[in-house]
Amino acid sequence: MASFDVFNGDADGIISLVQMRRADPRPDAQLITGRKRDINLLNRVNAGAGDHVTVLDISMRSNIDDLNRILRNGASVFYADHHNAGDMPRHPNLHAAIDTSPEICTALIIDSCLEGAYRAWAVTAAFGDNFPKIATANATGLDLPLEQLERLGMLVNYNGYGTDISDLHFHPADLYRALAHYDTPIDFLGGSPTVYDKLNNGYEADLHAAKTAKVLDESPTGLILELPDAASSRRISGVYGNKLAQENPNRAHAILTRTGDNYLVSVRAPLTNRTGADTLCLQFETGGGRAAAAGINALPERDVDRFIDAFIEAF
Repeated sequence: MASFDVFNGDADGIISLVQMRRADPRPDAQLITGRKRDINLLNRVNAGAGDHVTVLDISMRSNIDDLNRILRNGASVFYADHHNAGDMPRHPNLHAAIDTSPEICTALIIDSCLEGAYRAWAVTAAFGDNFPKIATANATGLDLPLEQLERLGMLVNYNGYGTDISDLHFHPADLYRALAHYDTPIDFLGGSPTVYDKLNNGYEADLHAAKTAKVLDESPTGLILELPDAASSRRISGVYGNKLAQENPNRAHAILTRTGDNYLVSVRAPLTNRTGADTLCLQFETGGGRAAAAGINALPERDVDRFIDAFIEAF
């Protein structure tokens, strides 16, 4: 029997798997992951009867054909996610924990499944996925260094952004392995300073460069920025959008990062009304995501004006 662990390469996906494998170690599982926008991961899974596939924090809607293939081949699948799932198949071998409400992340779904066994990790992931209020609420009654966990969650999330694995400081599978040695994020912070320092130093340098972004459109309800074609831009785009959202909770944000003739787009709905980001991005061919935060993998330059108009209409 083979095991496959399939997970998003951001903080939510990585830390969801950390919780699961602290609770149920599977050292021989094949790790299948990639950069944050690399979500069509089930096409890499060749699983059959008797095999087990764990899928965390990737859209079922985007992977439905391969999910059905894997189920037809006789594998069992545990699937946890908070993205737009589309039409979920009914199958006795599919065990799904799907919650698309705007105030949830996959790590908190796993935390519920594990009855809070690794709550500090779930709190860290919630911070990384830009849910500071719900992260803080789930830490109530626990003696946790929230500022440190918030920073760590953000840095793990930051590492996942890029248009190619070479843009990232760590391959997400390697970062998972570094975190998975520890029962708590506090233990990780004390045990792996080299990993943390590399992420932190990279983030600070990239953030400094992002502050010169070109403004494409600005109003009291929305801000659209353009970043140049550079690895630093591709790394910082998502977490910079999260940072701007925290600083301006009543405003929607979009960051367009040039990649050749296209743009990589990150959209954040206002924190005071976490809806509409997925609806906006799904109007474009390579768009997807969830209500609070979504994106477009390749927006052609000719469609930038159409995107701006759609963004203004949405927010």
